[in-house]
Amino acid sequence: MAVLNLSCLGLGYLLLRHWASAALCWAATAGLLVAALPADADGVPQGVLLGYGAFLLLAAADGARRGLRARLSFGTAVRRLALPLAVVLLAVPAGGAVAYASAHADAREEARQQALLARLAAADELVAAHKGEAYATAQADYLKALEEYGAIGTKDAGSRAGKLVPARLDAYYEQVSAPYGKKSYCEALDPLKHLHTLPTLVDEGLLGDRPAGVAEPLAHSTYECGAAALGRSAEPKADGYFSELAADFPQSPYTAKVVPAVRDAVRARVGALTAAGEDRCTATEELRTLRSTAGSVEPLKQELEPVRSEADQGVRKGVFACGTQQFGKKQFAKAAETMDAYAKDYPDDARTPYARSVSIAARVAEEEPEAGKRLPPEDAPGGARMTLVISNDAPSPVDVLYTGPLTGKFTLKACGGCRKYDRVDTLRRGFKACAGASSKYPKVTLDLPAGTYHMLQQRLGTSALSTDQKVIRTKIEPGYTYTTCLYTSSLL
Repeated sequence: MAVLNLSCLGLGYLLLRHWASAALCWAATAGLLVAALPADADGVPQGVLLGYGAFLLLAAADGARRGLRARLSFGTAVRRLALPLAVVLLAVPAGGAVAYASAHADAREEARQQALLARLAAADELVAAHKGEAYATAQADYLKALEEYGAIGTKDAGSRAGKLVPARLDAYYEQVSAPYGKKSYCEALDPLKHLHTLPTLVDEGLLGDRPAGVAEPLAHSTYECGAAALGRSAEPKADGYFSELAADFPQSPYTAKVVPAVRDAVRARVGALTAAGEDRCTATEELRTLRSTAGSVEPLKQELEPVRSEADQGVRKGVFACGTQQFGKKQFAKAAETMDAYAKDYPDDARTPYARSVSIAARVAEEEPEAGKRLPPEDAPGGARMTLVISNDAPSPVDVLYTGPLTGKFTLKACGGCRKYDRVDTLRRGFKACAGASSKYPKVTLDLPAGTYHMLQQRLGTSALSTDQKVIRTKIEPGYTYTTCLYTSSLL
């Protein structure tokens, strides 16, 4: 009776005709089936199993107790078959338990598969959410997605989700490298660098040969960014891109294009120095930057040395061209500054004397625009020369800059015994400066070709920061000798 009750069907109670106890066994077994079926990943709660097991043991013990006391009317043959039959019937709950365990394992495996697929889908959503966005804004989510792809693809490679990871990686590469496909080379640099370094983040066996396919696009983008920055002084500069390219991809065909690209850029700017309508000052600044680029790409420094020398010659030519163009545009202060820099940087150059003349003419024209109608002659005119003697009747020195058919400058020392005239004195009839002995006054003698001259007097004022300036117009005609006297007067 005890063994029959262990069959979970209360058969011992049925033989004893103890209907209430049999019904209780059926109810308990039905309750277990309701709780256990269908089998899922969570299984049957442990409390239910422990309670049902305790109930079976109690039913078996009670069946044994009742069976020992009962008098049954069955024959001897039936009695002999009862125990073997009870043992055979134990296969019912045992088989059910085995079947349930198998179903439970299947359910748990399916739940694991679904969980992995859910993780994969979540990683896919992180990637898809940033389609078309800049890499910088998507980087954090990209890394999270990669972490999931790597974990699923390596630890659970045989799962349904794991078998989908390679396709997800292909899609990931395609999306991240999208700017390169659109020829947005500078925008593509950071995402391509990220893809190039993926072997440090994801198992190389999972990546396969994908990282190798990034090398050429990365080299190409780096070159194009550098080429676009040639001549640009603002960061990022071309030399940074080219140095990185030559260091990381020394055998790339794009590295071989660097020297020709820099050389072509230099020659284009040199050509702009003489082309009509070109800004020669801008071309000169770009040549300076290109000269720096040619000397800064360390891995290619030797190959770029001839290009650097060519750019250096271009800068020299460009500074002079810039100064003359500024003069022609009436930017006289800038022209004087540019030509002074030329004379300082290239003191032994054949054109330096003329650069100084242009600077002088520009300073005069800054005060008297009529003096800047045209550039001063580069060569001194021939023909007769007339004498102009200029004396200083003032207690302060004076610098004189003049331009016309001839351009130059000189300084007259202070007159030791001279004074500053009162304004009233200079207005009286018969007033004449330099009225004393000629030897008293510092003077300079100029031999000038005929023509109109503009002379700028620059006399240091009472303050070290102030300068009195005055422009006078002088016409020199053939066959005459000229004298002029410079003096100072008060305002009253």
